[in-house]
Amino acid sequence: MKIGTEKNLHLTYCTNIHPGEKWEKVFTNLQQYLPPLKAKLAPDKPFGIGLRLAAVAARELLQRNTLTQFQSWLTEQDLYVFTLNGFPYGQFHRQIVKDQVYAPDWSKPERLEYTLQLVQILAELLPPNIEGSISTLPLSYKPWFDGNQFVQNSVMESASFQIAQLVEQMICIRNEQGKLLHLDLEPEPDGLIENATEVVDYFQNHLLPIGGDYLTKQLGISQETAERHILDHMRVCYDTCHFAVECENPISVLQKFQAAGIQIGKIQISAALQVNIPKDAQQRKLILEKLQPFAESTYLHQVIARAHNNRLIHYSDLETALTNLENTNDKEWRIHFHVPIFVRDYQLLQSTQDDIVTILNMLQDNQFCNHLEIETYTWEVLPDEIKLDLPASIQREYEWVLTNLLTKQLVHS
Repeated sequence: MKIGTEKNLHLTYCTNIHPGEKWEKVFTNLQQYLPPLKAKLAPDKPFGIGLRLAAVAARELLQRNTLTQFQSWLTEQDLYVFTLNGFPYGQFHRQIVKDQVYAPDWSKPERLEYTLQLVQILAELLPPNIEGSISTLPLSYKPWFDGNQFVQNSVMESASFQIAQLVEQMICIRNEQGKLLHLDLEPEPDGLIENATEVVDYFQNHLLPIGGDYLTKQLGISQETAERHILDHMRVCYDTCHFAVECENPISVLQKFQAAGIQIGKIQISAALQVNIPKDAQQRKLILEKLQPFAESTYLHQVIARAHNNRLIHYSDLETALTNLENTNDKEWRIHFHVPIFVRDYQLLQSTQDDIVTILNMLQDNQFCNHLEIETYTWEVLPDEIKLDLPASIQREYEWVLTNLLTKQLVHS
């Protein structure tokens, strides 16, 4: 849904919260959830969709006249697609995902083929005068390389070459159809690029030189022009949960990106768990009991701990971190577990909701991004005591965001 009359912000939620990898199931979910939600939140206005398509669904959508039929349904329902989630390639619900969410990574041809299909789909579905965004993984998963810098660099080089081919396709679409699409790398803990410094380093030392060289040769343009194209079509997906887990200040992150000419293509609005570690042993046991249900087996829940000297310590998963809780010297944990954004306190636990508020406040004065996507995908694996009715929960998340956005500067008629 479009927010504001002067500021061209588009708000949606990511349909990755609904189980289903094949197109038939994806479409069934859209039919079940989207029209009722639109009727409650935007009955008289077009309503945006953040569409998650697995590789199998993307292939199916491009077969026969399926995409045309889907576009007809969107028009009938006054819905529009402006952003896709291209991070998970395959299964994402009701089985163990863990580090396989990064496979195939950006060094593999399957990742390029899949994302090219997403580009084709989005170019067809995107309404006029709106940018299209596709979020994707942060190249690969860092623990796979066990600190081997040579292998990491090799993966980054292969990824950059493949991404350059994708940029070439997006340049053609812009020239031929007048539609601007961008691929948005999504940093997260233990991703091959996981924080602002690593993003800037990747762009400057890998993507721009390698991608620029490829586009220069393919399109017969200068390196400067090629790099400008890359910065138009390659951006960052700022997931508020991920950057909060990394203990990064949103204002500082934005300043680093802007200084490097890197744009934020999409903001995924999500909250992480935050835990202040007390010294009292009994209190730690209570926190351990509270955290145990969050150490579920489907997804990775990376933990970044802040020690008393402010040094950051990484745990690959919450289950591993919990074995150290009672004896740790850490003073705070940030946990990669997407919890409902409209709740700040969970008794002994908190969320990083404040970081979301900071980002939304920043948008009041500096519209550095116009795609907003609510992304609480963990409803099925939340502990029972905070698991709520799904349609009501989605609506509450929208309403919380709208309440925090609709100030005098963003009021819409």
